[in-house]
Amino acid sequence: MIEFLIRITFGLSVLASCTFLSETPIPRKDGGDYIKPENIWIFLMTGQSNMAGRGTMESQDLVTNKRIITLDSGGEWIVAKEPLHFYEPSGAGLDCGISFAQELLKNIPDSITIGMVPCAVGGSSVFNWLNDSEHRGVKLLSNFKNKVVLSKAKGTIKGILWHQGESNAKPTDIPVYKDSLVALFDEFRNKIGDEELPILMGELGRFAEPVEKAGYFSEINLILAGIAEEEEHCYLISSEGLGHKGDNLHFNSAAQRELGRRYAITYLEKFLNKKR
Repeated sequence: MIEFLIRITFGLSVLASCTFLSETPIPRKDGGDYIKPENIWIFLMTGQSNMAGRGTMESQDLVTNKRIITLDSGGEWIVAKEPLHFYEPSGAGLDCGISFAQELLKNIPDSITIGMVPCAVGGSSVFNWLNDSEHRGVKLLSNFKNKVVLSKAKGTIKGILWHQGESNAKPTDIPVYKDSLVALFDEFRNKIGDEELPILMGELGRFAEPVEKAGYFSEINLILAGIAEEEEHCYLISSEGLGHKGDNLHFNSAAQRELGRRYAITYLEKFLNKKR
């Protein structure tokens, strides 16, 4: 009888110990304790170089916040730190991701953590994306799908940040750019499984030269504006007043920070407030 009671007591002790261990947060590289998936809002950053980032990083860009996390090149969640992107052969620069997340955190509950997922690859065209072409060593749609799987396992995908069009700003591409981009957005949403997922589209810089190239950039921006007007849950972010880094192509650091803030404000005003 005594032996029987000892066995029961030992078994309950082991069970209690296992229960305790299963509920104990496991230390993570992203620097925090366990957070419910619905409280981790994830945004996928897509497009080409101005989303991947070409700005010069300064001390203010290196400050971290444990409520802003990202995926590293090994698929591990870590505390986010610029540069977020890692697909560039010569290394990416400052993008708009951290700025976007910082602005969101000012306007959402303290219980929310933001996940910024890098998917943009410099020089990629909308056709590269739509056809899942390999560009600079990355199969674009396959990589996007992989990041979607990792994101869903971690939290809740809340939106897509898109900035692209420079590679398609030419006479041969402009006539089919709209239909191609809408088809790509449909593909994004299908892979995520959310037909109403908001997609935030940034305008191309208004600083292109020469005049002919500037005209093509303007045509792409008009197409983006048309998509925002005609397609549900697509929103346009203005590039008015944003400067370049000296090449009349890539946003400078101040512009990237402001662009991120504009993406966030648009998300808050056009989408999030509708849900409240």
